[in-house]
Amino acid sequence: MDIFSYNSKAWDQQVQLGSPWSLPVSSEEVSRARKGDFKIILSPLKPVPTDWLKQIKGKKVLCLASGGGQQGPILSAAGADVTVLDASEEQLKRDEFVASRDDLKMQIVRGDMRDLSRFQDEAFDLIVNPCSNCFIPDVNPVWRECFRVLKYGGSLICGFNNPITYSFDRELYEKGLLQLKYAVPYSDLTSLNDEERKSYTDKNEPLEFGHTTEDQIGGQIKAGFVIAGFYEDKWGSDHLEDKFFAHFMATRALKIDIQDLL
Repeated sequence: MDIFSYNSKAWDQQVQLGSPWSLPVSSEEVSRARKGDFKIILSPLKPVPTDWLKQIKGKKVLCLASGGGQQGPILSAAGADVTVLDASEEQLKRDEFVASRDDLKMQIVRGDMRDLSRFQDEAFDLIVNPCSNCFIPDVNPVWRECFRVLKYGGSLICGFNNPITYSFDRELYEKGLLQLKYAVPYSDLTSLNDEERKSYTDKNEPLEFGHTTEDQIGGQIKAGFVIAGFYEDKWGSDHLEDKFFAHFMATRALKIDIQDLL
């Protein structure tokens, strides 16, 4: 399966269905950001710590797999030179809508988060990647490409799913029970049988992948990054797992000369 094409179209549908990741920020939020009062999220609840976004004005920022009219417009209003890249045309239309509505300048690019070859080495000061790498089979190419296109002294901030969330029996989950069934790493393509997978593909829902913590965090380190920040987050609603563990994680990774640490 061409997972990029499938998931990009599936996300076009999610936009039409009103996904919370496709609800554009308001003009009021944009106005506050222009005055230096802003926040962005990588996961449902917790805002990115303010010290992860210091001195954003004038910085070149790549909002990676970050369409939906949320992070990009806020950072643009705060004074950053923003490029938004996403697989979904409908997600990117949300950013175009906010840019037109609030007179913002952003570069809007449709593309695969695993392939940033259109960008030169050391092109960006900051990469913002909300929870989205669950829609690709392998995260390691993303980390390598992010490291390449970041300037030295730059940072990558990203959110991702706790891998344990993919291990539970789906039918029992709907009944309020957490019972382990699937191994990690997880893949909708290989962990599910044909009938289980059809319950998603027949409705054109995105297919997901649960990556190991070693690939999520260790993969960033292997690509050359130094992990300098971490937090967890929950859904903050009636999701069953909120009672037991945090569904989401977020990291801040720095691209620095290793000699600076010695």
